[in-house]
Amino acid sequence: MTAAFTPAANVTMVQLLPGEAMALLASVKLGRVAFSHQALPAIRPVNHLLDEHGDIIVRTHSGATLLNKALMSEVVAYEADDLDPDARTGWSVVVTGTATRVSDTAELARYEALLTPWVDREMDQVVRIRPDIVTGFRLQRTASR
Repeated sequence: MTAAFTPAANVTMVQLLPGEAMALLASVKLGRVAFSHQALPAIRPVNHLLDEHGDIIVRTHSGATLLNKALMSEVVAYEADDLDPDARTGWSVVVTGTATRVSDTAELARYEALLTPWVDREMDQVVRIRPDIVTGFRLQRTASR
């Protein structure tokens, strides 16, 4: 007979400092961007990189809803995590900030070289998310009593 696992047994949730949260975000390549579309929440998985200023950079295509949001400098949220469902540990980071289209040709070329799309589609646009609010939490196991 298998012993039942108590959901909260020896696991605590700790709030991350913004710098630690951004370092964790930089350690993964996939996240989710959340924005408003037709007055409803929309979430899209995208790959990303963090530039030297701490901005989140994603590539997209010309008809993407996200690009339309960036053209209007709208606020979006970006979330990434690394969770272990068996151990019930890991972390999650959410960044809220303004999305803008990258239009500088040198920047475009640089980001296109550094960030390869995961889908077989022309991704000729680059969006920058400048962090205004950074939050994060770590689920960690504590010592048994």
